[in-house]
Amino acid sequence: MARSLEKAGLKPEKFGRFFLRELLNSGGMADIWLVSDERGKTYALRRLKKELRFNFTARRRFKQGCEILAQLNGCEHIVGYVEHGSDYLLMDFLEGENLKQLSARRDPVVSENVAQILLDMAEALHDVHDAGYMHLDFKPENVLVSRNAAVRLIDFDMARPIPEEPVKFSKNPGTPGYMAPEQLKREPMDARADIFAYGVSAYELLTGQKPFPGDSPGEILAAQMQPEGPLPLRDLNADIPRALEQVVLKCLERDVERRYPFSGVMLRDLEKALYV
Repeated sequence: MARSLEKAGLKPEKFGRFFLRELLNSGGMADIWLVSDERGKTYALRRLKKELRFNFTARRRFKQGCEILAQLNGCEHIVGYVEHGSDYLLMDFLEGENLKQLSARRDPVVSENVAQILLDMAEALHDVHDAGYMHLDFKPENVLVSRNAAVRLIDFDMARPIPEEPVKFSKNPGTPGYMAPEQLKREPMDARADIFAYGVSAYELLTGQKPFPGDSPGEILAAQMQPEGPLPLRDLNADIPRALEQVVLKCLERDVERRYPFSGVMLRDLEKALYV
């Protein structure tokens, strides 16, 4: 939750050449602050938590995420990169909230712009893949949406280069509710795991519920393995176009070979379904 130092009557703390104005969010690895420089220009600053400064695994992941974001700078629907250091990442500030928060309270910015948000999310994912990376933590919480429905994908700490062949990771990056079956089963995977995560996010955005409910990775995997598959989206929301339903369900195929092979193909079908 946002916390303004100035509104609390406290003098803004300095971090290097920046003034920390407001704590915007706090995650497992880092805090995100609204900051300003000496000229008063505002940015979002992601600062590695102090207790992790000697955690070399966390520092390596943080640095890797910064370097990947730098390579994606200029992509319209990915948060803008400014600079980074050993324990911070400076980004463009987008005044808005993440898609999870907005959807939870049924904010009109989502309901009135849902088609464009779906397209912009898909384009962001395609830009990541086109640059040679898989995000591996694609979810509504990592999608920022402004009041005028501008979309920006964030948080590249889990991102990895796309392998030539599916690969098994020693650690399982991501969030279980958005993981593909092969990921939950700790089997080799590739960028098609991101396409599955996009499908979960799109299903949730369109229907208000997850396609595979569960409170643990085991329960989620069991739901994914049910032979009937997820409940068709139109059973939950009859206003969803059939073509859009087909795109989302193809993203959610538990058999990776039946899923979209590339995010660009998914984006093409999504554009056709939404008459873009």
